[in-house]
Amino acid sequence: MATLSTTPRIHRHFEDELEKLRALLIRMGSLVDEQVELATRAVLQTDMEAARFVLKREARVNEYDLMVDGLCQRILALTQPVAIDLRMLIAAMRIDSEFERIGDIAVNLAERVEPLAGYTEILERVGIKNMIAEATKMFRDAFDAFINNDAELARSLFDRDDTVDEIARQAFEKLIAEMKSDPGHIEPAAHAMVVIRHVERLADHATNIAEDVVFIVEAKMMKHHLPEDISLKDED
Repeated sequence: MATLSTTPRIHRHFEDELEKLRALLIRMGSLVDEQVELATRAVLQTDMEAARFVLKREARVNEYDLMVDGLCQRILALTQPVAIDLRMLIAAMRIDSEFERIGDIAVNLAERVEPLAGYTEILERVGIKNMIAEATKMFRDAFDAFINNDAELARSLFDRDDTVDEIARQAFEKLIAEMKSDPGHIEPAAHAMVVIRHVERLADHATNIAEDVVFIVEAKMMKHHLPEDISLKDED
């Protein structure tokens, strides 16, 4: 059993480890944000240099994933976190996974740049440009909500995910019409459909991060956005 003299020191060490974890996640999120910005710009502007840079830097995102995972495991193995700190650890592991998957989306988008070269006007015509703008804003807002522990901002993302889904549905219909009207557009339209799916998943991952922020701040499970939030706090 820890003595009274050692307990505060252990607690300070634990708080230091949590702060390291939070700082590491923020650095990872900033890198992923840059990857998304470069990848989406590359798609919309046929910027091959930006696309190659995204592909080259994918390994760095994976390094952060391993560092965050390793630090979480170390904290769990060497400490006995109390409820609020345990929530932070659980959410950190989930957010790490979301960042890693968003990093993969950036890479997948970068891989669409060359096949869509010369057809970027299709992306704007069917609404994909607007969809990208909304989904990337959702991710940045989710990231800001995490940095600032802003549950209100996090909650605002839930309805916006539906907006992205609706834009995606309409874009698919327009692309099908493009393919029917001009067989020469079948291949680029197919690549554009892949872009839609990746951007749709970007919005989904942003929403998941927002759910984790609410979990950290309010101890409420927001999965499926049920009418009655599931609270993990003790009943009075």
